[in-house]
Amino acid sequence: MKPFLGIPLFLLLLSSCRPDAPADLLSEVDPFIGTGGHGHTFPGATAPFGMVQLSPDTRLTGWDGCSGYHYTDPMVYGFSHTHLSGTGIPDYADVLLMPTTGEARIHNGADGQPGYRSAFSKERETAEPGYYSTFLEDYDIQVELTASERVGHHRYRFAEGGQVNVILDLEHRDETPRAFLRRVGDDELEGYRISRAWAQEQHLYFVARFSKPIAGLRLFRDGAEVDGATSLEDERIKAALRFELDSEAELQVKVGISAVSMEGARRNLDADPPGWAFDSIRRATQDKWRIMLSKVELTGGTKAERRTFYTALYHTFLAPNLFTDVDGQYRGTDLKVHRAEGYEQYTVFSLWDTYRATHPLYTILQEERTVDFIRSMLAHYRDGGQLPMWELAGNYTGCMIGYHAVPVIADAYLKGIYG
Repeated sequence: MKPFLGIPLFLLLLSSCRPDAPADLLSEVDPFIGTGGHGHTFPGATAPFGMVQLSPDTRLTGWDGCSGYHYTDPMVYGFSHTHLSGTGIPDYADVLLMPTTGEARIHNGADGQPGYRSAFSKERETAEPGYYSTFLEDYDIQVELTASERVGHHRYRFAEGGQVNVILDLEHRDETPRAFLRRVGDDELEGYRISRAWAQEQHLYFVARFSKPIAGLRLFRDGAEVDGATSLEDERIKAALRFELDSEAELQVKVGISAVSMEGARRNLDADPPGWAFDSIRRATQDKWRIMLSKVELTGGTKAERRTFYTALYHTFLAPNLFTDVDGQYRGTDLKVHRAEGYEQYTVFSLWDTYRATHPLYTILQEERTVDFIRSMLAHYRDGGQLPMWELAGNYTGCMIGYHAVPVIADAYLKGIYG
């Protein structure tokens, strides 16, 4: 007999994963719910529990900028590859890319001076599970974002061909004690940034591959151009890339990330389908979301109530986040590199928020992943000496009272979920 849960508005029937889930389940989700007020959610593209959360950044500071985005903001700074959802402290927003036209500016414009940020159209802004799109009004650029588990995919459509720019900002938002950027061949950059915010030492490595050759590269240290440089290591690094587009006027970018190494980021990138398959990546990720959302069937309720419910379910499947590379390596709570054997390591354990209801729900809807979550917690103990207390990117933030991993582990064990 399949278990069921009853609540006043709906009869919820928990069912098995089904590949033939109704396609319209995606339309039941509104990723903009929670992006205003004090919700602290982001609207961008991510796979369920994915390593990449590719989303627009509209706010650099403040409590309501925790996710990097607030619905009321009129300007967007760019699109970065990691984001937190629903937290009370900001972090992440790693590897910001911003397409522009005209003069390439490397200042972000937050102080009101000319910069690379742009007004963006709310009327032309859309979001679905696994997909986000907006229009940059200052540059006449349509931006589309999607993501696989470990790779962010961008598609930029310009008003016309010719010279265009992409700004890469490695000092975006967080303090960056160390960063590195290097050109690799005609169409690729690799680099890293080690940042300090809520996580005191976050390691983020990346490889960015472009669909067109890089026609020009300018590197900047602390706002000053380093003439002729093709690589740079420092605290405050930005880059301005130039491309020459044909009449198709389209540029795609895919960015693999890793907490381990640039080599790990490259392996993650190369594990995605070769070539430029934005639409197929979007379809594959959205099919994963259909399967996830189909784990709960609803009968009754208004359209608005159904949307509220399915959006909450969607938010439930955003984190914890995958932390292992395709070869099983991850960065542990001792900040050293380890290998997960026979499971996937996860990060972002907001346990004082999630031990009461979210993790017990995972034991019903995500039994196999629950095993990985618990093995991740035990790895945190093995690597760093204690179970996670708001663990973030391999860092103990110490941002909670109590030891909430214990009831999560005990609850799963008493339900017969063993690893």
